[in-house]
Amino acid sequence: MIEIIISIFLLLGTFFILSGSIGILRFPDVYTRLHAATKAATLGVAGILIAAFIFLYFENGIISGKLILGIIFVLLTAPVSGHMISRAAHNTNVDLWKHSVRDELKSDREANNNKK
Repeated sequence: MIEIIISIFLLLGTFFILSGSIGILRFPDVYTRLHAATKAATLGVAGILIAAFIFLYFENGIISGKLILGIIFVLLTAPVSGHMISRAAHNTNVDLWKHSVRDELKSDREANNNKK
């Protein structure tokens, strides 16, 4: 049963990493590519690390603190770094995709500038 659970986590992690890679290649602009890269990579790496943790625990009786720290680190840093990179792209006037409907960050900045 444990082997099935480990296999499921490995397959889910691999699926998310593969779908993120395809998203990076297929999506039209920087912002959607960053979304694919950060969300999918975070879930993919976390899934593989969870599978490794479960394997080590049930096969060898080892509770790996390094794997737990790795999972926490990836879950905390990848979304924040993706947000900061997209914010930097927006601040340097990288264009949105031509079919984007709205730019809420731009409208918020304009509203704040009008208040001042």
